[in-house]
Amino acid sequence: MAELAALEDPRAREVNARHGDDHGVNLSKLRAVAKRLKVQQDLALQLWATGDTAARLLALLICRPKAFDAAELDLMLRGARTPKVQDWLVNYVVKKSPHAEALRLLWFADPDPVVASAGWALTTERVAKEPEGLDLPGLLDVIEAEMQSAPERLQWAMNHCLAQIGIEHAGHRARALDIGERLEVLKDYPTPANCTSPYAPIWIAEMIKRRQQ
Repeated sequence: MAELAALEDPRAREVNARHGDDHGVNLSKLRAVAKRLKVQQDLALQLWATGDTAARLLALLICRPKAFDAAELDLMLRGARTPKVQDWLVNYVVKKSPHAEALRLLWFADPDPVVASAGWALTTERVAKEPEGLDLPGLLDVIEAEMQSAPERLQWAMNHCLAQIGIEHAGHRARALDIGERLEVLKDYPTPANCTSPYAPIWIAEMIKRRQQ
């Protein structure tokens, strides 16, 4: 904890605060600490228990994803209230867990939009890598009905799923594009020149173009 405190950078904290995160550690330096420590499940549990955001991020980098049961991961997600911790928990731990599908189903329609956004993130992973058994028209129905009015975190997750369906599944591409164009979610999101817009129609078109080159 003392080492993490020494890495605190006021400028990094200011930037992170704009995204809802309450830590000031440069993530490259945090990853360097994790690389040195390697996998240490017991230390990861102790770091997580502090409740400190930087400590929790480090914990997620050095933990053993398959060591957690579903109940532990559910409790961790519900206690991970900053965007970066939730994002890393889902992407670095839950996606590597044998409980990922059970948690996807548990979280998908949770009344807490932050928890539901994790369910949508896991669903998007399946859309891309293991779509068999997913009801893609049903997902598009929910997105069409709910995305425009969804809270920000959940809206982003639904939008990602919409774009992924359009990118990966040609048979549903026209409908995905139509939903994106009509709802106009993130249409005016400020996007740097070297980045792809999160607006689904542009995102889908850009990814298809890259694959055809």
